[in-house]
Amino acid sequence: MTRTIRHDEAHQRFEWTEEGHRCVLDYVLADGVAAFTHTGVPRPVEGRGIAADLVRAGLDTARARGWRVDPVCSYVAAFMRRHPEYQDLLD
Repeated sequence: MTRTIRHDEAHQRFEWTEEGHRCVLDYVLADGVAAFTHTGVPRPVEGRGIAADLVRAGLDTARARGWRVDPVCSYVAAFMRRHPEYQDLLD
C-alpha cells in the first residue's frame, strides 16, 4: 500500500489518517535540525507499517530540505539504526 503522508508545516507534523484514526510524527525544527520527538499510531491501527511510512516521509523531507536529524523519539532512532541509508542525516 502506498500512503501519501501529509506534511503540516505549520504544526511541524507529518500525518496520516487510517480508518478515522490520526497517526502522527511530530518534530521541532531549529537551526536546520529537525528533532523528531514523537511517533503516534493509535492501537486500533497498529502493525500496518504506518509509523515506518511516517518516519520515512519525515526523513526524506529532511534530506530534500538539507535538514540534519535528531531522533529524540525512540521509534525514529530504531528506524534509523535499521535503515543505514538515513545515517548521513544524523546530527
